[in-house]
Amino acid sequence: MTTHPGMADEELLRLDQQICFSLNAASRAFGGVYRVLLRDLGLTYPQYLVMLVLWEEGELPVKRIGERLRLDSGTLSPLLKRLEAAGLVRRERSPEDERSVTVRLTPEGSALRERAGQVPRRLLAATGLPVEDLVALRGLLERVTATLDAAEVEPAP
Repeated sequence: MTTHPGMADEELLRLDQQICFSLNAASRAFGGVYRVLLRDLGLTYPQYLVMLVLWEEGELPVKRIGERLRLDSGTLSPLLKRLEAAGLVRRERSPEDERSVTVRLTPEGSALRERAGQVPRRLLAATGLPVEDLVALRGLLERVTATLDAAEVEPAP
């Protein structure tokens, strides 16, 4: 959004002035590339994110996976069920707390990590951007996310 304080409401309401639209369009474009790159792994993009967290951290409670991915249990549970049906993860109830479910990689899920190693490099190549630009963009997006998470926005009257 290229707004400034003197911009008229008419200009502010133009689609090409909306940062949220640009972010959504970029997200959809990334999704299309990921769909192709992840096809050979048999993963969807959300499943890939779950696998990234498990490859990075190992066994985790479902609640922690949801926190890392910013997903609620209603969205995460079906993803985990499909990954379990594919033989990539195992879900187990905690003996100490029946409400808590822990997720761990199976040997097949661990082995998939090696094949997934080429995905980030191929995605980077697909953007055509220098890695420094993408690192800077990620940092900026993390700042925007943190600022919006902390924002106290009141609904319009």
